[in-house]
Amino acid sequence: MLKLKINNREVEVNEGSTILEAASILNIKIPTLCHMDLHDIKFVNKLASCRVCLVEDIDKDKLIPSCATFVKEGMNIRTDSKRVIRARRAIVELLLSDHPSDCLKCAKNLDCTLQELACDLNIREIRYRGEMRSLPIDDNSYSLIRDPNKCILCRRCETMCNEVQTVGALAEVGRGFYTHVGSTFNRSMFETTCTFCGQCLSVCPTGALTEKSNIPEVWRALSSDKHVIVQVAPAVRVALGEMFGIRVGTNVEGKIVTALRRLGFDRVFDTNFAADLTIMEEANEFVDRLKGKGELPILTSCCPGWVNFMEQQFSDMIDIPSTCKSPHEMFGAIAKSYYAEKEGINPEDIVVVSVMPCISKKYEAKRDELENEGYSDVDTVITTRELAEMIKEVGIDFASLEDSDFDNPMGESTGAGDIFGTSGGVIEATVRTAYNIITEKDLEKVEFYDLRGLRGIKYATVDIEGREIKIAVANGLGNTRRLLEKLKNKEISLDAIEVMACPGGCIGGGGQPYHHGDISILKKRSEGLYKLDESKKLRKSYENPYIKDLYDEYLKEPGSEKAHNLLHTSYKASPKL
Repeated sequence: MLKLKINNREVEVNEGSTILEAASILNIKIPTLCHMDLHDIKFVNKLASCRVCLVEDIDKDKLIPSCATFVKEGMNIRTDSKRVIRARRAIVELLLSDHPSDCLKCAKNLDCTLQELACDLNIREIRYRGEMRSLPIDDNSYSLIRDPNKCILCRRCETMCNEVQTVGALAEVGRGFYTHVGSTFNRSMFETTCTFCGQCLSVCPTGALTEKSNIPEVWRALSSDKHVIVQVAPAVRVALGEMFGIRVGTNVEGKIVTALRRLGFDRVFDTNFAADLTIMEEANEFVDRLKGKGELPILTSCCPGWVNFMEQQFSDMIDIPSTCKSPHEMFGAIAKSYYAEKEGINPEDIVVVSVMPCISKKYEAKRDELENEGYSDVDTVITTRELAEMIKEVGIDFASLEDSDFDNPMGESTGAGDIFGTSGGVIEATVRTAYNIITEKDLEKVEFYDLRGLRGIKYATVDIEGREIKIAVANGLGNTRRLLEKLKNKEISLDAIEVMACPGGCIGGGGQPYHHGDISILKKRSEGLYKLDESKKLRKSYENPYIKDLYDEYLKEPGSEKAHNLLHTSYKASPKL
């Protein structure tokens, strides 16, 4: 333990702590830009590039970055001296001098760390005038927009992309005044190894990285003569409330349904229905592989960020993932076939809108193989944040809305569908149904606690009639890489692996309300989904009465030819340099 003084107050901290950490014990706020504390793992920008967190070392008479300076015995630090405040103001003013001043129409307006710092430091004018960068904006992908003119070189996105996710799509490019974080050879993001997981824009403190907005497309559909239906992903219902001041992790499912009807959607359905459908197909596929009809381990295929990562960086394992489409794509396929026939609507006149926690779903919806008879399964994807923007645009008082129920036949779900939105939930739901297929018995204890939680990699063994099923769960692409390399090197033997690209799973998706690395927010969202599961009378996918009807009336059985044509897909190796 080391002792030091901060603003004349003594504090004792562990050796290896930074000044920033020591100050937090005393509830002394030091502003930061480049620093990140993410999910109990400290990622310190090694260059301490922004210098906004400068403090004064009184004994050495110099300014030092608090986020990257380790405590020494007897230090005497000031965080509030005139010298410190002047330096911070100058740094932020210099950043603003080369920053576009289009805050009113910026996607990060009122949620921008640079804007917040300028306000906290009482900056009302920019004293430094000079040349401003004018670099091309990359908006060529379906998922994200990169505006290098708003890049402040904090390098958070680079740390997230390269160190946490190990994707390697972002790098520092340019020289001198025109230096910014971009892509190698200034390629568009869709030409790089980017998986569109969206974690870079989740940590970007400005509008340099934002999602591609599909809101205008949705408004056009709602103003047309088309039959517009909408589905809501499981993770959305425990996060959207945050955008309206509702307690983190609160289930606002009923309010979402009411709001979507007020926005003008013809039918409001639940992606959880399709999650149950996914389980029926995936559990059947898993059991077939256990019987020798295919390779083990089976890998889940619900996450498009992970699928993109696999196709690019683990293309030699392309035959291992489940062939099941993701739930929202399965929903779209059923909506434009089974539902269209049931309602007597031409599939051409149906528009399927997905509300997702993920920007990668925008890219996924445009994949050529995710269509049937010339119709894309899903027409448009908006994120949780985009739905909040639409609700605010119309002036709906979301917090005071009454609860409503989803429409049917695609609005009923079991608890297994609810937990799809959190790490470990997909494989837990799969095991619940696989047990029934193998044993023809109902599983009495449906909770698998070893599969739960936000740890990067989790292992569990499940006994089914004397057969030990070895399972692993990975969340975050860096953790996935480490797990798959162990598998390739034959250091581990597994029967099933669940992968989600985002830390914590869909609850931490790139389209969710910004959590700014606060793991407690992710934990509360996860708890909200498990509470939903526990509250349901039906907790196994095969118990869903509307899923039973779908198979009886249309698909016949899991894995049937019709089910395979509508609900399964294929993958393609697409390595990129």
